[in-house]
Amino acid sequence: MRIENLRMETARKLVRATATVKWETSDRPDKDIYIETEAAYAESFSCNPHAFMVGCIIPAMHFGEERLKIDADICPSLREGLDLVMALMHLWSNGAYAPLRIEAGTASLAPFQRVQRQAGLFLSGGFDSLAALRLNRLAYPDSHPGSIKDGYLVHGFDIGGVLERGMKYHVFERAKSALADVAEDAGINLIPVYTNIRHLCDERDLWLDKFFGAVLAAVAHAFVPRSDMVYIGSSYDLPNIHPCGSHPLLDPEFSSYDLKIRHCNLHLSRVEKLKIVAGWDVAFQNFRVCLANVKDRLNCGKCEKCVRTMAGLVAIGKLDQTRAFVEDDLDLDLLSSFNIRIRVREPFYEELIPLLEQQGRNDFVDTLYRMLGKEK
Repeated sequence: MRIENLRMETARKLVRATATVKWETSDRPDKDIYIETEAAYAESFSCNPHAFMVGCIIPAMHFGEERLKIDADICPSLREGLDLVMALMHLWSNGAYAPLRIEAGTASLAPFQRVQRQAGLFLSGGFDSLAALRLNRLAYPDSHPGSIKDGYLVHGFDIGGVLERGMKYHVFERAKSALADVAEDAGINLIPVYTNIRHLCDERDLWLDKFFGAVLAAVAHAFVPRSDMVYIGSSYDLPNIHPCGSHPLLDPEFSSYDLKIRHCNLHLSRVEKLKIVAGWDVAFQNFRVCLANVKDRLNCGKCEKCVRTMAGLVAIGKLDQTRAFVEDDLDLDLLSSFNIRIRVREPFYEELIPLLEQQGRNDFVDTLYRMLGKEK
């Protein structure tokens, strides 16, 4: 794979960093990939070659490319990290993903090290990112360099990431509106970002198991003039970590000397995150976990991600206290319609059983035991 013609473009009040991807081994058409944001952030946004190296390496391995070439200098720290990324991909794929040759110049300087910058967080509106923001606000003085100042909301993931579902900009605007209240309460900037890097390979399993953390890191590198540290909230806790697109062994290796990427809150269970966000009312009224992206609700209340979250809120006695869901209780027939024994979903449900037992919700307890294939 060759990454060529890196350039900055401006259109529709947006500033865009673009590169052309040319496949060499795989019979795939050339594709322009981009990261863009509002023109108001143009001075703290860049066409950073690191962004495209990080964004392209997983698809290049997936499609059997032999090299990743860019006519630009990259940080030796990032190059070392990409070597480990490739080793992890080789391991997680049982040898199917062969490491690539990286062909790039070597940067002798870290140009932004002497520039005063600030910390950011990827803020999707889900409980992983909201809990991370809340804990940061409680632990870090505002003057500390690790105190989060920016929240990056990315279009091109669950919203606009799957081509056949459409770009759904109206859904993104609704999410942005809901999170604006959270950002204002937390005292951070909410920065919308748009990218099509996921469209290099639209396969769901690749995205979830190996790829999405790399795209987050790619976006972070585009904002290096602004951010020297970006947090990614952990998707799983320590007892349940497994190969995943965002992983504590993977995300930090996308860092350069200019940018530290931190995978945070690995010690917290899902229930603990639910309780943290439930104690922050602005966030608890405006969270967004839904993957269905229906037109008339922030959360559809019917997809597995919604149902999983609703079950957790029932377990802590909070479902009827948020307007983010219309429902005040969860229909057990709806819960039973999902397979909770795939994609490492079991731990999210298993930890609910003791809490449901404490609340006397034996109807839920019996249902979960049956769905998990366990005996009481």
